[in-house]
Amino acid sequence: MVNPKDLRPKDLGKACEQLIQIEDLMPLSFPYDQPGMEPEFPEVKPEWRERYCTSLDGCVALDTLQRPQTEAEEIELVQKFLNGLEKVFSDANNGVLQPLYLSFEYCAKCDTCSDACHIYKASGDKELYRPIFRADAFRKIYKNYCTRGGKLKKKFIGADMEVNWETVARLGELAYRCNLCRRCAQTCPLGLDNSLFAKEIRKIFSQEMGIAPSSLHKKGTELQLKTGSSTGIGKAAFLDMVEFLEEDIEDRIGRKIKIPIDKEGADILLIHNAGEFVAWPENPAAFAILFDEAGVDWTLSSEMMGYDSVNYGIWYDDIQAKKIVKEQMEAAKNLGVKRIVIGECGHAHKASAIVADRMLNGEDKIPVESFLPIMWELVMTGRLKFDPSKNNFPVTLHDPCNMVRQMGIVKPQREILKVIALQFGEMTPHGVDNYCCGGGSGFAIMNSPNFC
Repeated sequence: MVNPKDLRPKDLGKACEQLIQIEDLMPLSFPYDQPGMEPEFPEVKPEWRERYCTSLDGCVALDTLQRPQTEAEEIELVQKFLNGLEKVFSDANNGVLQPLYLSFEYCAKCDTCSDACHIYKASGDKELYRPIFRADAFRKIYKNYCTRGGKLKKKFIGADMEVNWETVARLGELAYRCNLCRRCAQTCPLGLDNSLFAKEIRKIFSQEMGIAPSSLHKKGTELQLKTGSSTGIGKAAFLDMVEFLEEDIEDRIGRKIKIPIDKEGADILLIHNAGEFVAWPENPAAFAILFDEAGVDWTLSSEMMGYDSVNYGIWYDDIQAKKIVKEQMEAAKNLGVKRIVIGECGHAHKASAIVADRMLNGEDKIPVESFLPIMWELVMTGRLKFDPSKNNFPVTLHDPCNMVRQMGIVKPQREILKVIALQFGEMTPHGVDNYCCGGGSGFAIMNSPNFC
C-alpha cells in the first residue's frame, strides 16, 4: 500500500488495491458531521474491481473503461493513449495549443494552485488531488514516451515512470477529479492553467480511445445530436411544454402571454438548458413574463438543436462539442435572428460564447450574449419595475464559475439583486473568487456506478 501523503506521479503505475481510501479523506462539514447525518458511500463491489478502474480512490467515473483481459489488450490500450498524447502538441489541437504548451513548460512548482483548489482542500490536502500532481504525471509520460530524447533515454536506462494499464486508467479517472473551474489558473502567478491537463486527458480518452462517461457521451452529446436535446426531448414534446408554460403563466398571474416560437428576424433567440423545461419550468416561464413585460423582440426555436443550449462536449471531446455548436448556430441563422442569448446555464455560457468562438469560422458565427447584462439593462432603464418590499428576506448569490471566472460577468447580477432584494448579502468568497458548486465539468449529471 502506498502512503497517501507520499504519493508521487510515478506511483500511478504501482499495483495496489486502492491509492486513496475513504477514511483518508477530510470529514464532511456541518450538518453532515452530526451522528446519523453522514451520507452512505457505496462500497466498491468485487465485480467493479474486476471490470473497472477502482484502484485510484474507489470511485468510478469512466464506466466505459474496461479492464483488459489479455496482455495484448493492455498494450493496445496503452499505445492508443500514447498516440493521443503525441497529438496533443500537434497543429490538430490548435485551439488550446499555446496555453497548453505554456502550462506544460513554465510551471514553477510554487504550489499556489493547491490552496485554490477546492477538491484538494476538501480531500484533506491529499497529494493525489493536488492540481500539479496530474500535470506532473502528464509531463513525465510525455517526456519519457513521446519525445525523441525520452525514447532514447528509456532504451538505455529505463523511464522515470512506467506506463501500464494502472497508469493510464488511474490518470483517466484522475482527469475526472477536477471541475475545470479554473480557480487554479486565476491564482497562478504565471497565469498557467492546470485544468487544461485534465481536459486534454479526457479528450485523449474520448477522441483516441473511444472512452468517456456514458452520461456525457451516449446519454449526452450523442443523444443531443440525435434528438436535439441531451434530455431526449423532441420537437413535439418541446412544443407541448411551451403550451403548458403559457397555461401555467395564465393560471398564476392571470395574464395571457403568447411565447414566440420560430419568429423570423427577431432580435433575440433565447436558448435555455432544456432541463429547465423538464425540472424547473418556472425559469423559462419567468423569462417569458419578463421579456413580455419589457417588450423585448425575442423568440424560441423549435428546430432540432435550437431549443437546448447545453453542450457536454466541452468537457471531454472537441469533435462532439464542435458538431453541437455548429448545429446550434445553424438553427439561429435559419431564423435570421440578430443575436443568441443564453438563459440560465453556466456551462452553456462557456460553450456558446467562448468555446464556439474558437471553433467556428467567421461566417458561421452569430453574436452570443448572456442573459444577465440584458436583464441588467431592462432593470436599470426602468423597463422592468419591481417592489423590493415583497422580497424582504435574506438572499445570497452563488456565482457560476463559467459566468464569473470564465466570462467576467460579475456586476449585473449583483446590481439587479440590490434592486429587487432588500437583504442581499454576499457569500464568502464570491465573484471571481467563488468556489465551484461541485457539479461543474459534468459531475452534476454523471451517475456511473458510485460516482454521484
